[in-house]
Amino acid sequence: MTTRILSSRKSIALVAHDKKKSELIEWAFYNRSTLAKHKLFATGTTGKMLETALDQPVIKFLSGPLGGDQQVGASIAEGKLDVLIFFWDPMESQPHDPDVKALLRVSATWNIPVACNRATADFLLTSPLMHEDYEAILTDYSAYLNRRLG
Repeated sequence: MTTRILSSRKSIALVAHDKKKSELIEWAFYNRSTLAKHKLFATGTTGKMLETALDQPVIKFLSGPLGGDQQVGASIAEGKLDVLIFFWDPMESQPHDPDVKALLRVSATWNIPVACNRATADFLLTSPLMHEDYEAILTDYSAYLNRRLG
């Protein structure tokens, strides 16, 4: 069994579609003291807005449609991100919807916690596991890889 330790200071990616940015910023501001205990990452515009609202540094990727979603996904696959909070808009088709699906897929593949709305983000951020080391169990994909490559 392969595992990965998510430390008590989590690396959290914060992402939001345009019509959900204000909701994410409001949520983050409300939770700023808790978020200050963690390392924050975000896609372009969202990252700038978060830095201003929280008065806390945010490591910024590119804007989502310009590859930021893919950068977040790559960071998840590399074990550099522990949590994804992604306020996506279920009512709007996005030109980069395939990237969004890929981001959610890689999050599930690497077994990281994901919140796609405010209620889930509230539950996730207030979990005792958020503030302590956590041993995440990773799925063994060797049989899958052997079928594909063998």
